[in-house]
Amino acid sequence: MNIRITFITCLLMTFVMVAAAVADDAVDQKVQPGTLDMSVDQILDKVENVYTAAGFSANFIQASTIKAMEITDSASGELVVKYPGKMRWVYQSPEKQIIVSDGEHLWIYRPEDNQVLRGQASSFFGDGKGAGFLSDIRKIRDDFHITLEDIRFGDSYSLMMVPQQKTWDLVRINLLVSKQNYHITQVYTYNAYEDVTRIEFTNLEFNGAMDPSLFEFKMPANVDILELD
Repeated sequence: MNIRITFITCLLMTFVMVAAAVADDAVDQKVQPGTLDMSVDQILDKVENVYTAAGFSANFIQASTIKAMEITDSASGELVVKYPGKMRWVYQSPEKQIIVSDGEHLWIYRPEDNQVLRGQASSFFGDGKGAGFLSDIRKIRDDFHITLEDIRFGDSYSLMMVPQQKTWDLVRINLLVSKQNYHITQVYTYNAYEDVTRIEFTNLEFNGAMDPSLFEFKMPANVDILELD
């Protein structure tokens, strides 16, 4: 299996849920009997206060499992996000890969292949796909039907997010949200085949003074350029 293609596909499937159609249904605030002490809206209010106040950086570990083949690929790296819409993913293992979005454009740089893929961010961080929601957390209220699961995850709330417009590559997302600081600690993304990509975030740091150059891409000399669109 081509690991590089798998990681890009999983990222674009898992990390890009920004722009879907605005839904008429309100966020489901019902909490199952015996569950928790807060409603969905109350939890989301807390999360939005954290993620819209400043940019943030984190380390991440990603595991993508193809259920039918019982194959799991793993990756890790660093993430930097600036609200609204700007992201920088730096994969350190299994090989170096950099994914940059300024909110409008997208670049994927593979140093080992001397290759840059470029396109529009909306093509990949829209339509309910991927982790683009991290750069504008407010949009999930419109793009997803959200419920609070009656499942115990220690010190975390478990939110199930079903897209208003389902696609074969995204049928639901689970978020684990810390009860202590309302940080999103884990994201699980499922497709129609029950393949799952799990991303765990650690060492989260929130900083309003993000360097704008982190979300700009300078094209390396003599690279092969492929248009993603």
